Amino acid sequence: MSSVRGEFSSRFGFIMAAAGSAVGLGNIWGFPTQTASNGGAAFVLVYLILAFCLAYPALMAELVIGRYGQANAVSSLQKLSSKPTHKRFAFFVGFGGIVCAGLILSFYAIVAGWMFSATIEPVTKLVGMPGMTHWLSTQSLGRDLFFTSLFIILTIAIISKGVENGIEKWSKRLMPALLSILFLLIVYVLTQDGASKGLKAYLIPDFSSLLNPDLLVSALGQAFFSLSLGTSVMIIYGSYISKKENLVSLGAYVTLIDVLIAFVAGLLIIPAMYVAQAQGVDIFAADGSLLSEDTLVFQVLPALFNGMGEVGLFVGFAFFALMSIAALTSSISMLEAPVSYAVEKFALKRIQATWIIGALITLVSFTIIFNFNTLFGLVISLTTQFGQPLLGMLCCIFVGWLWNRGTLLKEIESGRPDIAATWFWKIWPWYIKFVCPIAIALVFIHSL
Repeated sequence: MSSVRGEFSSRFGFIMAAAGSAVGLGNIWGFPTQTASNGGAAFVLVYLILAFCLAYPALMAELVIGRYGQANAVSSLQKLSSKPTHKRFAFFVGFGGIVCAGLILSFYAIVAGWMFSATIEPVTKLVGMPGMTHWLSTQSLGRDLFFTSLFIILTIAIISKGVENGIEKWSKRLMPALLSILFLLIVYVLTQDGASKGLKAYLIPDFSSLLNPDLLVSALGQAFFSLSLGTSVMIIYGSYISKKENLVSLGAYVTLIDVLIAFVAGLLIIPAMYVAQAQGVDIFAADGSLLSEDTLVFQVLPALFNGMGEVGLFVGFAFFALMSIAALTSSISMLEAPVSYAVEKFALKRIQATWIIGALITLVSFTIIFNFNTLFGLVISLTTQFGQPLLGMLCCIFVGWLWNRGTLLKEIESGRPDIAATWFWKIWPWYIKFVCPIAIALVFIHSL
């Protein structure tokens, strides 16, 4: 079946695709602003702990489900049990993840559209088009509708090509470009006045805030959001992995890359905030809270780039090009979740399913744009703070409680024959059964 559905052609291809899904605006936009809003280095420390102690085990659960099922998220989950009640539960978890992915893409496309317009703006300044520059830099209904549509069309174009020629091919191209731009920008920003103060805030934790419940909720939500957990995405990607591959190491590589890039992005954004502050840009309110968290990169950083003169035009272009690439690497995975379900459930051709679902998500995005103040923050909260952790927890319950342990072991052994003798197998099945669901549930209950 995998040959018909498509399969990643190499280990590197899967790692780039899965890391591309994980590495997006959640890392480069969300993680630094969450860090700045939640105690700086204390948030970083809690995020790192939760990423490896809760997000990685949950990621492994989703990858194993996908590779065993070799199908879309709903079908893969339903293959784990023959009991009718379990199959209904599987549908709820799988389809819930697909809906969650679609809703995330609907607001994600809006933010990505802002990134696109901000990428083009320095070019119009450079060539002397003041009218276009003003249109691109001013939030308006027309601008948001145009660039949101453009971003979704680009995502559709990649997904319609399939797994190897679409997802894998473009992930291999976009991820190295993203990393190159990111490191070049870090080198530049760290040479500016005020950067050392930002590094101190980012790297030295205030241990008194480590157990702040709000910090824990934000860090868990960020870990799940950045790794695309609870959206059926990793179940889908798992279904495209060869049976010969070692899932344990693949999951570890994806988690490491995701955490690394989130951390490295913080090395760019947090010092850049303090560089802007040193140039007279207001960053924090009188009580120490971050100003304009949701639109930080569109207010603080352009002010910083403007203070650099003509060099700032090139730096601004590079930064927002980086953000656009990050958005695209994630969006292709989020669209793949509902597309794979539609193709296999309704026997649609891939290109047909991609355009239909892309159009539906565009309608949701337009609805959010027309009701921005009411819906934008609401959709973000419902999906990233509630939907993803809850659905991720249910996947852990599925693997830990409903899946036959022998079948589970056999599936992991197909890529790692000696797994039964390793510490991973001695710890992970019990961890996924008890620790992950309880810990995620506690944080989720607090968030309610």
